[in-house]
Amino acid sequence: MNHKDVVAIVTGGASGLGEACVRELIRKEARAVIVDLDVEKGEKLAADLDPNAIFVKTDVTSEADVAQALKKGVDAFGKINAVINCAGVVNPGKLIGRKGPLSLEAFNKVIQINLVGTLNVIRLAVEAMMNNTPGDEGEKGVIINTASIAAFEGQIGQVAYSASKAGIVGMTLPLAREIADYGIRIVTIAPGIFETPMMAGLPPAVKEDMAKTVPFPKRLGQPAEYARMALHIIENIMLNGCCIRLDGALRMPPR
Repeated sequence: MNHKDVVAIVTGGASGLGEACVRELIRKEARAVIVDLDVEKGEKLAADLDPNAIFVKTDVTSEADVAQALKKGVDAFGKINAVINCAGVVNPGKLIGRKGPLSLEAFNKVIQINLVGTLNVIRLAVEAMMNNTPGDEGEKGVIINTASIAAFEGQIGQVAYSASKAGIVGMTLPLAREIADYGIRIVTIAPGIFETPMMAGLPPAVKEDMAKTVPFPKRLGQPAEYARMALHIIENIMLNGCCIRLDGALRMPPR
């Protein structure tokens, strides 16, 4: 897929990994629909990148919100042929904490946003992509999901987060097999420890200690590195139905 032909929905697109993807898309002369709940950041980013980006306030767990975002993208740019799912929350909590067992409400919140929200965007985007004009090899679209290495080596306190990200990994292949009939690919990226707003509140010494656990390079990942991987997936048609670890060979310890 030629980057200049790409019109991408980017969830969680107002900051962190999502913002990096939006900026990389525009740099490659693609167009982007920024999907996020943060209106201030989303509108500012879209204004900075105008006219090749628009912002649509969207709750990824809402069918109506996602359908509206897709429609606005098609109305503005003529089609949607790429999705980059970066929306997500961490919300750590131990199974048995100081106040007792982990609440089902807390667990469900993470599952709903990270896993159900991702599937909600996928199912509605695929329906829209089916109407796209196929490329030379029959491709109509590509979907990129964000998991985490916590899907494989979840730490203590990450039971909800790890379960949500493992679900994203687990649904990648069955979805790839199904939507192949429509000329649509799907790939999941599992990043390691990245310099994102989720990490911003940690003391520098803590982040330095975390960086030392990465075999090479011994630092936190940069959002731009995630974005470059996402753009490579868009252009490389053979990448399909897989999960790519982007982690500097990090394997998370129990704590």
